[in-house]
Amino acid sequence: MRFRTFLLIVAFAVAPLAEAQRLEYPASKKGDVVEDYHGTSIPDPYRWMENLGSTETVAWIRAQNAVTNGYLEKLPYRETLRKRITELWDYPKVSLPYREGGRVFYRKNSGLQKQSVLYMRRSLSGAPRVVLDPNKLWPDGSTALFGYTASPDGKHLVYAVSEGGADWQTLRVRDLTTLRDLRDSVRWVRFSGVEWTNDGKGFFYSRYPEPPKGKKLEAALTGHALYYHRVGTPQSQDQLIYRQKDLPTWLSIGDVSEDGRYLVIAVYRGADPRNRLYVKTLGDPMEPSIGAPVKPLIVDDDAEYTYIGNVGTTFYVRTDKDAPNRKMIALDVRDPGAAKWQTIIPESKNAIENVALAGGQLAVQYLVDVKSEVKLFDPKGNPAGTISLPGVGSVFGLSGRYDTPELFYSYTSPLYPTTVFRYDHRTKQSTPFEAASSKFDVAGYETKQLWATSRDGTRIPYFVTARKGLTLDRSNPTLLYGYGGFSISETPYYRSDVPAWLELGGVYVTANMRGGGEYGEAWHKAGMLDKKQNVFDDFIAVAEALVREGYTSPEHLAILGGSNGGLLVGAAMTQRPDLFAAALPAVGVLDMLRYDKFTGGALWVSEYGAPSDTAAFKYLRAYSPLHNVRAGTCYPATMVTTSDHDDRVVPSHSYKYTAALQEAQGCDKPILLRVETMTSHGYRPTDKRIAELADQWAFAIANTGMRVDLTP
Repeated sequence: MRFRTFLLIVAFAVAPLAEAQRLEYPASKKGDVVEDYHGTSIPDPYRWMENLGSTETVAWIRAQNAVTNGYLEKLPYRETLRKRITELWDYPKVSLPYREGGRVFYRKNSGLQKQSVLYMRRSLSGAPRVVLDPNKLWPDGSTALFGYTASPDGKHLVYAVSEGGADWQTLRVRDLTTLRDLRDSVRWVRFSGVEWTNDGKGFFYSRYPEPPKGKKLEAALTGHALYYHRVGTPQSQDQLIYRQKDLPTWLSIGDVSEDGRYLVIAVYRGADPRNRLYVKTLGDPMEPSIGAPVKPLIVDDDAEYTYIGNVGTTFYVRTDKDAPNRKMIALDVRDPGAAKWQTIIPESKNAIENVALAGGQLAVQYLVDVKSEVKLFDPKGNPAGTISLPGVGSVFGLSGRYDTPELFYSYTSPLYPTTVFRYDHRTKQSTPFEAASSKFDVAGYETKQLWATSRDGTRIPYFVTARKGLTLDRSNPTLLYGYGGFSISETPYYRSDVPAWLELGGVYVTANMRGGGEYGEAWHKAGMLDKKQNVFDDFIAVAEALVREGYTSPEHLAILGGSNGGLLVGAAMTQRPDLFAAALPAVGVLDMLRYDKFTGGALWVSEYGAPSDTAAFKYLRAYSPLHNVRAGTCYPATMVTTSDHDDRVVPSHSYKYTAALQEAQGCDKPILLRVETMTSHGYRPTDKRIAELADQWAFAIANTGMRVDLTP
């Protein structure tokens, strides 16, 4: 096996390499802050850690990182694991391409580049030309290239950059002939689309007011608004298009129709999937009326309404109105009243995950027991076939133009590297845009879908990937991953780092808890607000099923999750510390009584509930990981990970939680904090991503009883 190249082989007959390390944690000063919540006094001794840039906080972080690095450096297989993950990562990866302005645009990473490079071609088979290489612009990876969009006339490209990959973005404009940037600089962009008018003279975008000086990473967000920027003019002259004056925490995001005749504005109350739609008739796409009035399209706030596209005056909208698994409706923009809506694709037993209007057809991605299926319909909703997928797995992204006979999509499974395909509506065949290859022999491994029963009797699906013929004697080191929130579906997909764990005899599991979108909006609602405990119960039920079925035991079971998944891990380990050997909460929402005070936290109130509400306070406090740490409890070995530029879930969540765990730990299992620099909530340049993953896997190996031999 290829892993042998690095002299790392499975050898369960030898002793574990991980020896208990005596750790001395940095002192975590305790303040005397006490907050009153509805008559209940809640101490907050680590409130000072919320001052992210203070000398005291920075020194504490530096000391924590030193302890963590000291621990990890003593794991003899850490470097070997990093090398293997690097090898596994080293293959070309491409994004979904899209056509605009007579060109095809896409991003590609040759394997180990810090960031993917932006390319364009004159045709699908044409020679690629580099449009923008972030690795040359920012060699250290400290600035990230995010989204991009080309003008319909093919003259310009808008691209978004951010320091450390933070959510704050600056838009720049590049000439596609000279490949030089213009003077345009549009700042304080966040939670935004970028949509050109068809004349190529300007674009719509969304932004917040400039945050207070020195507080851009943690300041609460209000005043989101949609603007229009004309190329070549200063941002101060940008035209305000729409904002909700009376609802300052709501989001306004624009979408220009493919024909350039309409601007559709989606207005969201934070993370709540229920939204409003407004429309501005631009008229002649080559002389758009930017100042035309904004008119209501669907403003009842009673369901999700997602604009998919239009054919003339007929608008296609995905909605869960009276259809928790979603349906497709058509309406006439000239007379959009609900009485005139037509259901063209009715709700079915399988949830609609995604829809694209491409190649003259509607491509509809369904989830069938968490596995993807793509069906085609004509614009009137008549069935037009099914796209044959390579296997049982997941489709991510559907992309195309109505006037071009093709659809791009990516397919993946736990044992199938993510591959972009082009579906030709004329031949009804899919071909790889660029083939993906893996340096992992998948033949000896398999993925199974199994089911657990949660506390209230709900059946919870989960996917197990492991070596074929695995012995079910409860001795297998196992990592259980989950998310469970915001209607996000955790469908099975390929991770380049997981094979390193599988090759060592490990088992990798993904759980599909309530709170996600795997079974539509009803599944989501069953895991939000006062029903959030269902998510943790589901996760625990999967863990117990893994033990009961013989895959593993509490001594060999690790758990991992990020963001809302970090909350999941934090809640699970505080509620059932006896069930897990190791825990890896990443960039987690861990202080549920103050999450809404920072950055975009107020946008999540529709998902979690507001601590200022008496009823919500009770259930938030009941599961908040920070507030349920109990002195003298033996918690699993824990490595909390976060980033210093995370302006979505501020790192103070992780800081305070780590300090509380270190003080409370009732046994010698380690409690560590790993803080990455010049990275954000989701962004890591490739080298830092690999290093972080290697550390997480090394920590899991050390604390799940995995036995490893370093001899040739």
